[in-house]
Amino acid sequence: MLVNAMGLILADNQRVKLGPLSEPRALSAMPFAGRFRIIDFLLSNMVNTGIKRVGVIALTRYKSLMDHLGTGASWDLDRMNQGLYLLPPYINPLTRSSERSDLTSIIDYIESGSQDYVVITDCNLVMNTLYNDILEAHLDSGAAITVLYNHDGFECGLPNISLTLDQDQRVTDVLVDVNTPPSDISAINVAVIRKDLLLSLLQDARSRGVTDFTFVRILEYYKQLEVRGCEHKGGIFRINSMANYYKASMGLLDDERRHELFSRKTPVYTKVKNKPPCLVEPGSRVKNVLASDGCVIQGDVENCVLFRGVTVGKGAKLRNSVIFQDTQISNDVNLNHVIIDKGSVVKMGVRLLGHPGFPVVIGKGSIV
Repeated sequence: MLVNAMGLILADNQRVKLGPLSEPRALSAMPFAGRFRIIDFLLSNMVNTGIKRVGVIALTRYKSLMDHLGTGASWDLDRMNQGLYLLPPYINPLTRSSERSDLTSIIDYIESGSQDYVVITDCNLVMNTLYNDILEAHLDSGAAITVLYNHDGFECGLPNISLTLDQDQRVTDVLVDVNTPPSDISAINVAVIRKDLLLSLLQDARSRGVTDFTFVRILEYYKQLEVRGCEHKGGIFRINSMANYYKASMGLLDDERRHELFSRKTPVYTKVKNKPPCLVEPGSRVKNVLASDGCVIQGDVENCVLFRGVTVGKGAKLRNSVIFQDTQISNDVNLNHVIIDKGSVVKMGVRLLGHPGFPVVIGKGSIV
């Protein structure tokens, strides 16, 4: 079912840093759950809701994102009149840097759409949901902006947007990155706004020399406009830090949380790759492992997430680790609480031991 709304995804978040993992890619292109990327969940939520026009605001390091999205065919967004739009960043001709968005391209994208509403979502959210509830709440209340929230408070740490709501769900205060928030109400960075109002706000911002477009800036309008909240009661992983990313990845090994995230009713779509099924060779031991296609396991693996094409050598012992695509783990390696980015090689006999709150992180294409 189509809805009268277009989508807008903020593909990067300069407030979230994941160390070596975020150096080669935008946050929305971060690999997650063995064969997905964060943007797969954002796009799937839009498509499953019935939104068929989605703009992706690129900011920095977006080559990996572009390679993954392609024409949008994996999400049924390769269309003639609607579909997927990649909105490029502003490039400073002097410094050649792209540290801010270009409001002109965003305004052009919104103006050219025929829908009356815009669903805006940030890129640090992993959840499987439909946006029908927030769209209905927005229409019923007549608010200028409606924002999704839940009650996880300070559970995921910084960055965090704390909201204060009155009895009518109106936002009366917005606090950004405070150490002691006044309530456990935290904004889930998903909002609905009328197309004409968003255009007016963007054009006004551009006339005043403002060039960045962030979710914090959207919520700042609560002082001038009626902004209301809509509660989200489903599960969610917030990717706010390296510790959160690791915790979320380990959370996938819990059957209940994994089944909630990957629901048959609302499937999560991604770019399809043709690889053989995971091969577990005789004599290996595998327990509570999320292993993707193309993996070859010859060692002892427990409580791990293995992305496509990972090879685990004989005598290797892996515990509580996240291994990205096409990484080779040699014989007799010992890993515990480790995250290894794609295309890396861990040589024979190497021993890496981290901590749940401080996992050892190995960057892309490394040889250890």
